[in-house]
This record gives sequence, structure tokens and C-alpha cells, in this order.
Amino acid sequence: MLHEPAAQCGPDASAEYKQRIGVWMFLLYAAIYAAFVAINLLKPLWMEKTVFLGLNLAVVFGFGLIVFALIEALIYNHMCGIHEADNKEAK
Repeated sequence: MLHEPAAQCGPDASAEYKQRIGVWMFLLYAAIYAAFVAINLLKPLWMEKTVFLGLNLAVVFGFGLIVFALIEALIYNHMCGIHEADNKEAK
């Protein structure tokens, strides 16, 4: 195996940006998830209604949450990558 010296790393100039974006994305996801929980708590019969291709709202909403989380992760990665590239160019 090839053992090279560890890469030098210092403070992350994009840390504050990443944190701000991450918190906003978390709050957005938490609000959508809270809506899912609220529907289950307040109107559970709504979850039985067929809404898409024979699937009920519970299944569609659940898979939607998973897909939304993956999309958010891709957006976060893209935005942070752009910000880090801009910081490298500025140096």
C-alpha cells in the first residue's frame, strides 16, 4: 500500500457558510417533516387516501421525504463546493 504524508489542513474558510446553509436546510426539512407528523396526528384518515398511482398519501409523503432529503444533500454539496472553489480562487 502507498502511505503518503497526511494532507495538510487548516481552518475551513467556508465553515460559517456551510453551517448557515445546513441550518436553513435542516429547518426546511424539519418543517416538512412536522407537517407529515401533524397530518398523522390530526387527520390520520387522510393518510389512507389514494393520491398517486394507487399509492396512499402515507407512502407518497414518506418516499417524498426521503427523495427530498437526497435532493437537499445534493444541493448542499453543490453550493458548498462552489463556495469553496470561490474561496480558493480568492487566495
